[in-house]
Amino acid sequence: MGRVLYRSRNQRKCSSPAIDGLARSFDRGIRGFEATRAVDQRGAYGQTIRNLATMNVRRPMWGVLALLCAALLVGSGCARFDEAQSEPFTPQGQLHAGPGTPEPPPPPLPPMPFPKICPAPGVMQGCLESTSGLIMGSDSKSALVAERVTGAVKEVSFSAEPTVKMVIPVDPSGDGGLMDIVKSPSYAQDRLMYAYVSTPTDNRVIRIADGDVPKPILTGIPKGATGNTGALKFTSPTTLMVLTGDAGDPALANDPGSLAGKLLRIEQPTTVDQAPQTTALSGLGAGGALCIDSGDGSLYVTDRTPTGDRLQRITKDSKVSTVWTWPDRPGIAGCAVSDGTVLVNLVNTKQTVAVRMAPDTGAVTGEPEVIRQDQHGHVWALQLSPDGNVWGATVNKTSGDPEKLDDVVFPLFPSGGFPRSSADKT
Repeated sequence: MGRVLYRSRNQRKCSSPAIDGLARSFDRGIRGFEATRAVDQRGAYGQTIRNLATMNVRRPMWGVLALLCAALLVGSGCARFDEAQSEPFTPQGQLHAGPGTPEPPPPPLPPMPFPKICPAPGVMQGCLESTSGLIMGSDSKSALVAERVTGAVKEVSFSAEPTVKMVIPVDPSGDGGLMDIVKSPSYAQDRLMYAYVSTPTDNRVIRIADGDVPKPILTGIPKGATGNTGALKFTSPTTLMVLTGDAGDPALANDPGSLAGKLLRIEQPTTVDQAPQTTALSGLGAGGALCIDSGDGSLYVTDRTPTGDRLQRITKDSKVSTVWTWPDRPGIAGCAVSDGTVLVNLVNTKQTVAVRMAPDTGAVTGEPEVIRQDQHGHVWALQLSPDGNVWGATVNKTSGDPEKLDDVVFPLFPSGGFPRSSADKT
């Protein structure tokens, strides 16, 4: 026969579904104590539990229940206190949940940073080897980053440890190695990537398919002790632009018969019966980077010559102009452009500068403005992410003064957004 719970008149006045549930919980606790007395014969807390089990807990429990009843009435809105303190509290109508109404889920836990093995603060990923190419992910929170010396291409993310996507055999002597990577414009369908690399005998463009060995697209680009750096950029679904260095010999850059020191155009890049490349620009020094203004389609080129570093522009109708020169040769490298503002990395001076141009004429409106100074040190790659932020990748290990957790991929503007004025400086 089931246990009958006795309640006084006052206890019945305090009855509610919540209190009834609490009473049943107390009653179950009493029976649990009694059962524990029968079965718990050992353990660190066994004697304490047996002592509790021998107590007459029913009557004191109802005293505790009465106190809890009053507390629940006051705290949960079951009673109202009138302004006149001498008046008794008046019971309010009770809210009853509908049959089968589920309890609301608990609130979500606050977000926690992913506990990476490399604890570099404020970056997407640290503890990399010196970097070169950088491709931002569609979620703006992940990337592919190339390591120039090791030939590794790594998948990095804010929320995961880095993984090695592939390792390309390269010759990293001098300033060569794995110098840039780019995805096919139809990567989602063909899973093809292209890379600019050094071998023991030349610099070349290769194509990499998932699960396949790299295959050459363009070979025979002169290789030297210096001047090997270069870059890749698709300017259309079928046009791959290749920036080559002068291999340390400026004469080669002006030689029409040499592939060194040129901006080359490859149409329909393929490993079989490739059409001859054409030259879009010659007379270039050590290669820096290529970046495109999505607004007007202009292609920007950075390079380092014996007389100065340069930022040049090629419009959609193939007009070439020099945007800015740096006679002090601060080590121009990666670039990113939006709405007529070009960001350029200066490796030697640990700077990123903004070159601003008038929207109607394209004329530079003033001296390049420093928007990053020293933050994370020497930075080569510079890329826009889909959310509008700008990302850099460092080369501190090969520039001579690395920090403990270098090299890194990091956001130039942690709060997001492309800089529009000096107020946006880091």
